[in-house]
Amino acid sequence: MSKMLKSSGAMGAATLLSRLLGMVREMVYARFMGDGLVASAFFYAFQIPNLFRRLLGEGALTAAFIPMFKEKEMQEGEKAMWYVANATVSALIIACSIAVTLIIIFSTAMIEGVNLGLKTQLFFGLLRIMAPYVLMVCVAAVLMGILNARGHFFIPALGATMLNVVMIAAVFLIAPRFGTHLEDKIYGLAVGILIAGVAQTLFQFPLLFKEGFRLRWVNPWKNETVHKLMVRILPGIVGVAAFQLNIILTNAIAFGEAPHVVASFNYAVRLMELPQGIFGVSLATFMLPMLSGLAAEKKYGEFQSGLRQGMGYLIYANWIATTMTFVMATPIIRLLFEGNEFNVDSTARASLALKCLIPGLVAFSLVNIIARAFFALGDVKTPMRIAVFSLSCNLIFAFFLIPAYQQAGMGIANALSSMVNLGLIFYAIRRKFPNMKVKEMIQPTLTVLGSGILAAFLAWALWKWIVSMIETPSVWTQLTEVFVPLILGTGFYAILTYWSGVPAARDIWKLLKQKLDRN
Repeated sequence: MSKMLKSSGAMGAATLLSRLLGMVREMVYARFMGDGLVASAFFYAFQIPNLFRRLLGEGALTAAFIPMFKEKEMQEGEKAMWYVANATVSALIIACSIAVTLIIIFSTAMIEGVNLGLKTQLFFGLLRIMAPYVLMVCVAAVLMGILNARGHFFIPALGATMLNVVMIAAVFLIAPRFGTHLEDKIYGLAVGILIAGVAQTLFQFPLLFKEGFRLRWVNPWKNETVHKLMVRILPGIVGVAAFQLNIILTNAIAFGEAPHVVASFNYAVRLMELPQGIFGVSLATFMLPMLSGLAAEKKYGEFQSGLRQGMGYLIYANWIATTMTFVMATPIIRLLFEGNEFNVDSTARASLALKCLIPGLVAFSLVNIIARAFFALGDVKTPMRIAVFSLSCNLIFAFFLIPAYQQAGMGIANALSSMVNLGLIFYAIRRKFPNMKVKEMIQPTLTVLGSGILAAFLAWALWKWIVSMIETPSVWTQLTEVFVPLILGTGFYAILTYWSGVPAARDIWKLLKQKLDRN
């Protein structure tokens, strides 16, 4: 318990800093370009390199690579381990370079050979500039995976901080050099993303060098472990490719609707990713090497206990984030984003998208953890098959809901498909481990659910009361109407769950008490 909470807590601290800077970036972006046509074109174009990052740099590749990396270290020593790491990075550079070249060629052909509207021309123009980001961010993701496998979580998570710092600086230092109109300045933002990708990649190298890694070209085609890795990740690549295609098609549907839909939904996603990243992604990232080690040693009892415990912590942390965000969506978005290009209507659109998306937060995060358990066992096929089915459901939901409900339809489709995914993957892990003692989770989970709803109702009532007392709105009144209900509501939740004996609440309190006693 202590090690899991401390490691995910250390990584969570770095992730919190990164996510907070990411939120500052989104605040700057919102005021810079609002949620109109230019913003939607930019966010949609930026999704393409991000999708390749998940296809080649994260997901199936890192999930399959970390267990094999650990296994190589245990069986053949560090020299063989670093050789495999270089072979994997070399293979990734080849794959990403091909992808970048194809994106640039296709984007150029579309711009020069087809009569496009402003929105579509902007999309392909931005995509062409941002294409090399694929290479940098994919390599950075694998380097972070290597450091995670070596027991380093804080510094790799901090790498994303560099990314956000450069992206924020690009709005003020690079974008104005490209012109006076937003349609011109947006290209400066795309250039800033390339510089940010370089910064994030280089940030990993000092610690890697200290660990003993030396970047060298290794012919991946002659490496047996790389061949094994490719065979193992192939089902995962198919699953992730289905996921990426699903996102592209879903956003294509949205991009063809009103100009604001993609941008409004993007702001909602960024807000949801704050709680998801602080604890959910941090915990899942820590659990993969931990579960991989237990699986390699065939300690399946501890494996199941660790998975069950991790799920409990995640439900506890993310359920209160779900309920609080749902009732406080409008004041949160008004405080963070409203101003300049982002107006009152923009706030209403983004808050509606957030309310429809946030009910899927716990499901999104639980799927991430359970999928890591399968990856640690060397089973990539099961979670990816389930993902393909769930994403097919998402596409069907999106096809019917987006034309009718726009950004709200995108949120509902994503939340529903994540719940389908959770139901199926949970059923699959239960079949693999029939004696996982899931019944022990029922009572604490019900207590957490009830406590979260009560805390959210308290926060909502406080918010309404504070708003009724405000005569002259200002930044300070906005801060008050957001933070007072959130702090008091979350405090009420913590006390109620601790008093009710929820294990996650007790464990977190013990860890905090130990730190306070030490100081």
